[in-house]
Amino acid sequence: MKNNSKLPLPDDFSLVLGGPLYQLFIRARLTTHTLDLVKRRVIIISLFTWFPLLFLSALAGDALGGAVKVPFIYDVDVHVRFLLALPLMLVAEIVVHKRMSLTIQQFIERRIVSPETRPEFDALISSAMRLRNSVAIEVILIALVLTVTHYLWASQIALESATWYASITDGQRHYSLAGYWFGYVSIPVFQFLLARWIFRIFIWARFLWQVSRLDLHLVPTHPDRAAGLGFLGGSAAAFMPLLLSQGCLLAGLIANQIFHEGKTLLDFKPEIVAGVVFFLILVLGPLCVFAPRLAQVKRQGLLEYGALANRYVREFEDKWLRGGAPLDEALVGSGDIQSLNDLAGSFDIVQTMRPFPFSKTVVLQTAITVLAPVLPLTLTMISLEDLLKRLVGVLL
Repeated sequence: MKNNSKLPLPDDFSLVLGGPLYQLFIRARLTTHTLDLVKRRVIIISLFTWFPLLFLSALAGDALGGAVKVPFIYDVDVHVRFLLALPLMLVAEIVVHKRMSLTIQQFIERRIVSPETRPEFDALISSAMRLRNSVAIEVILIALVLTVTHYLWASQIALESATWYASITDGQRHYSLAGYWFGYVSIPVFQFLLARWIFRIFIWARFLWQVSRLDLHLVPTHPDRAAGLGFLGGSAAAFMPLLLSQGCLLAGLIANQIFHEGKTLLDFKPEIVAGVVFFLILVLGPLCVFAPRLAQVKRQGLLEYGALANRYVREFEDKWLRGGAPLDEALVGSGDIQSLNDLAGSFDIVQTMRPFPFSKTVVLQTAITVLAPVLPLTLTMISLEDLLKRLVGVLL
């Protein structure tokens, strides 16, 4: 049989290197085939979405003050969205590209995918890359951004007070010049990039689901307690910049409501919890498709290693407790006891296999990443001086 490690590795898997927008970036010299020029992309796209808002609101006299309740400079959401969240989404492309390629290679290097199954595995990669490159999908995403998501932003997220981008008359929002750029250029660009990321995660989930149905070689006694699939838990770290981006966006939206609408952080407990749960499902949900296979491997492992353990302990008992050992064989130094201990350890690993290929630590890290940008808003509930006094009291 041909050694699986001698087969070429699937280094062409990428959730990022493809699609119409990627090709447009290459032609505009905003990226390369290896995702270089990230600083250029961040600066140009951030300025394209943020700087016109500053310029147009300044022309209208709404940048620093004026007759509006919320001048441009005091709109926390707009600065966080385009100067923090959007750049982080662009940076996430590099991290995801590098980490996911290494993750996919593990299926081959660890011989989880056998030589017989390799053609099917490669076909799944090709299918995922075709979906990633789909022109129709990105056209649909643009249509959704300009219709459904724009309506949701205008009706559910935009501030109800008079702002630098819109005034309210008889319950109707009337956009300024800056507001038209904000609502019909900047927001759609941000929403499209976010929708494109969600679609990429869908491709990842679809690929993993298809892989989970292949004839994989999973070992129940693997030390990672996930039958050898524990490396998939590390793939969640690739999405940390994206999660941090969305945590910043959530913090910006809440900050606007606190500073300009008179609400408190506690008013947003349901939204914060829902946001954390949503992103946990978004990032870790795709890995859960292996749960049925892991459960099957665990059941089979318990049966097989249980039978092996039963046979061994019977022979051990017959030899050392029932007089089966030769008289000249010493018990001290015998490898039988160590083998019994090793077998117990193997059986314990099978018994404690995790139902998912990630640990509680990964879940906690993911939740903390989303929540981290929201934590500074706790200062709105307690003064910085009081907080420092309490910290000093705890430390001393």
